[in-house]
Amino acid sequence: MTTLAPEAVTTAELAPARYAPLLDTVEVAVLADGTDAAWSLDGTGPGVRVLRIDAPGAAVEVRLTVPLGDAAGYWHPGADWRRTLVADWEGRATVSLADSLAAGCLYDSTGATLLTFATADPVPEVSLRYGVSEENDTHVVHLHLPPADQPHRLLFVPRAASVAGALRPLRGWYAARTDPMPVPEAARLPLWCTWYAYNQDVDAIEVTEQARIAAELGFGALILDDGWQRYGSGRGYAGVGDWIPDGAKFPDFAGHVAVVRETGLRYLAWIAPLLLGPNADCHAAWAPYATRAAGVPGAHVLDPRHPEVRAHVVDTCVRVVRDYGLDGLKVDFLDEAMVYAHDGGEDVGRALLLLLADLRTALEAVRPELLLELRQPYVGPAMAAFGNMLRSFDCPADSTANRVRTLDTALLATGGVVHSDPLLWDAGAPVEAAARQLIGALHSVPQVSVRLDTLPAEHLDALRFWLAEWRRLRPQLLEGAVEPGRPDEQYTLVESVADGVRVVDVHTERAVPVRPAEHTETVLVNGSTADRIVLDLQGVQLPVEITVHGPDGRIIERVQTTFAPGLRSLRVPRTGLVKIRGNA
Repeated sequence: MTTLAPEAVTTAELAPARYAPLLDTVEVAVLADGTDAAWSLDGTGPGVRVLRIDAPGAAVEVRLTVPLGDAAGYWHPGADWRRTLVADWEGRATVSLADSLAAGCLYDSTGATLLTFATADPVPEVSLRYGVSEENDTHVVHLHLPPADQPHRLLFVPRAASVAGALRPLRGWYAARTDPMPVPEAARLPLWCTWYAYNQDVDAIEVTEQARIAAELGFGALILDDGWQRYGSGRGYAGVGDWIPDGAKFPDFAGHVAVVRETGLRYLAWIAPLLLGPNADCHAAWAPYATRAAGVPGAHVLDPRHPEVRAHVVDTCVRVVRDYGLDGLKVDFLDEAMVYAHDGGEDVGRALLLLLADLRTALEAVRPELLLELRQPYVGPAMAAFGNMLRSFDCPADSTANRVRTLDTALLATGGVVHSDPLLWDAGAPVEAAARQLIGALHSVPQVSVRLDTLPAEHLDALRFWLAEWRRLRPQLLEGAVEPGRPDEQYTLVESVADGVRVVDVHTERAVPVRPAEHTETVLVNGSTADRIVLDLQGVQLPVEITVHGPDGRIIERVQTTFAPGLRSLRVPRTGLVKIRGNA
């Protein structure tokens, strides 16, 4: 009997490789099928450098090593809460088009980067090992790239002052090579969703009433989430696959959609087209193509590597949009296809690329102003070609998670627009609870999922105020130059600037640098638990007008004063904001 050698516990236990200087203090070793491979580094200056590896048809391993120096954290698209340093025996990931991206950024205690890299092709399945090498006092990243006919390419960015600053040129590199979906105006307006408000207990009467109120509040679109389809109850997925409306909940689904659209809202419906449950009428026909269980209860996953599956998914989605008059779809659980990764068959990412390209073409033929929502973790640079609404992963009632995840997504978003996970809060809580959720979604299109007709008046005032402020500041929040700071600090001070207006949201007690002479308006949002914001005033002495709003939008104070350099404390209620305008 043959005994397989166990995988090395740490990277230091792997067979030695020949390293060479690459960029800054980064060194690289490149192996093709276990032997040294030829490589070259193209590009100079502060922009993106391209590492080219010529090893046609061979599996390639790229080893990167960096002296630890003052390293403080390691960010990657799938980091979630693990964004500090980990040991190299712990850091593992498998990524592809449908699940994150082979990219990472090592940074020090000042926030400056020590290593920034990404694969040029975000589609194939890539395995990574990363972390601190305890034996060598270094941080390492090992990438295992599958065989390819074309040269492999890795992207690198020289040291930058921040993670956001380092990822900006990477984002630009991808954007220049991507054909993004057009983004209709409805994708850039606040959206109301049924999920947290109703879960699967939805029906036409309730949704129509919520849509009426949402339209009056300034929402632009509505998502009917899980529960509209037959067998859509019980929080399981044993009945999915047919994608036919539940007649008891929606006796005339197309008519209901038309009524909602008359309010001015665009209408999307949830669908998980790769899931197949045993109770679906189509189960017998498609079970041979769904041989592995999903990570969600009750369902298996259709294997997108089969052309028949891809055609079936496209036909199903087109039928749902066309027959019921929808403006688009919320496409869920695409990442479940990764259960077929590394099984010896074709690449899952490549198959999903074919599927999504066909899906976009077919749906746009039916709806030229198509709205298509994708969700973390499948919101990487390549997905801008297939979705124009890129949503944060589920985080009910967690404003911090919404802030962190939407900013993470935006760091490498090359098209579309980033959306928050639907906001949920307790209607019986103080108004600050509602405002805090809205503040957590500032740097994305806010989705909301509360029952609007049961909110107390103060909560409705807060919702109306913050949505209005968000629309006013949308150029700064969505298109401005954004600097969120260190990832491991959870982006507690986020700055965005455009058109002479600076917006800063602060989520902990700290001094906020303010340079009022440099901007026509400065908006400071108090996301902390203190009823004040401490300003670190910089620049020349300047007369200003200050307007302080409470969490529900009420003006608490409006005064004219003079700012002089130094520290100054402003009374701003928690979850309120202050507007500072020059008054020279």
